[in-house]
Amino acid sequence: MKIKNRFVRSATYEAMAEPDGTVKDQLLDCMAALVRGEIGLIITGHAHVAMEGQAGPRQMGIYSDAMIDGLKRLTSVVHENGGVVAAQLAHAGKNGIGKGAFAALGPSDVVESGVKKASAMTVDDIRRTVIAFGDAAERAVKSGFDAVEIHSAHGYLLSQFLSPYYNRRDDAYGGALENRAKLLLDVYNEIRRRVGTSFPVMVKINAEDFLEGGLTVEEMLKVAHMLEDRGMDAIEMSGGTFESGKLIPSRAGTSKSEDREVYYRVAAKAYKKEIGIPLILVGGFLSFSMAEDVVASGTADYVALSRPLIREPGLVKRWAGGDRKKASCISCNKCFATLSTEEALHCAAEKKEKNKLQIDR
Repeated sequence: MKIKNRFVRSATYEAMAEPDGTVKDQLLDCMAALVRGEIGLIITGHAHVAMEGQAGPRQMGIYSDAMIDGLKRLTSVVHENGGVVAAQLAHAGKNGIGKGAFAALGPSDVVESGVKKASAMTVDDIRRTVIAFGDAAERAVKSGFDAVEIHSAHGYLLSQFLSPYYNRRDDAYGGALENRAKLLLDVYNEIRRRVGTSFPVMVKINAEDFLEGGLTVEEMLKVAHMLEDRGMDAIEMSGGTFESGKLIPSRAGTSKSEDREVYYRVAAKAYKKEIGIPLILVGGFLSFSMAEDVVASGTADYVALSRPLIREPGLVKRWAGGDRKKASCISCNKCFATLSTEEALHCAAEKKEKNKLQIDR
């Protein structure tokens, strides 16, 4: 897979699908804007591979063949504009929003205030989920995607299994790291079996969970070795979960100095000393100089952006054209608050500024 530069659009939940997960025209417009903005590789928002794996409303799905026509439209828009696109395959695990037959499942039971929020997966549930990831990968190929990325970060299902904070099982999928990594490896092996050796498969994992008793950098490196040994093509490094306090994946607050931008620099350097497969690094990039430094220094091979591209889908094109001013994103995280409404993902700060200008006029 060849891309035009080393910038990657990291998977971002757009809330631009129909209630059943099929693609809406709004999502096509979003993808087209990113391609025109000269992003080397676009990774879609997390597409749920099973109904019980849905993380939020209007989330794009890839759990049924009924999704394929819409997904083909998405890849066509990207390719017609000269872009490259990967489908992120995901399962929310204990964070699933489904009810009844599609109620949330995770590595272990989750009970809050006497109410069961998620049930521990049986071995049959696990096997069914592995197949669901494989089916989703086949749909991605049929839909024209250039690659797939397995979502195993941020406290979603595969990340939950990896983390001793969430995974309290005492069977073959719990306890030692080799057991906790088994589901991720099973999913990868199933996907690889379905798509073949020449189709690019990537994975997104946490540098660490930033939770007491969670996944550590040392364990992440061991998992990366396991994935490299099995033929994984690239790893995207992120970090944190939605329960990690100030160290959630999308940290709030504007960086006051450039050295605060790269959240996982130390973990990335440790990775590059031990792991040979390409590293995509996400986490706080706001300036071209830091992106350039990370690649030039060998800290990572590719730089991934998320929130800056919500406000400025043309950011990379601007930088390429010589305007190297910092991204206009202020890391306020109000973009994610828009997802709790009926609106699709957008920069709330920019919308507020535009509304103020209109009022002032």
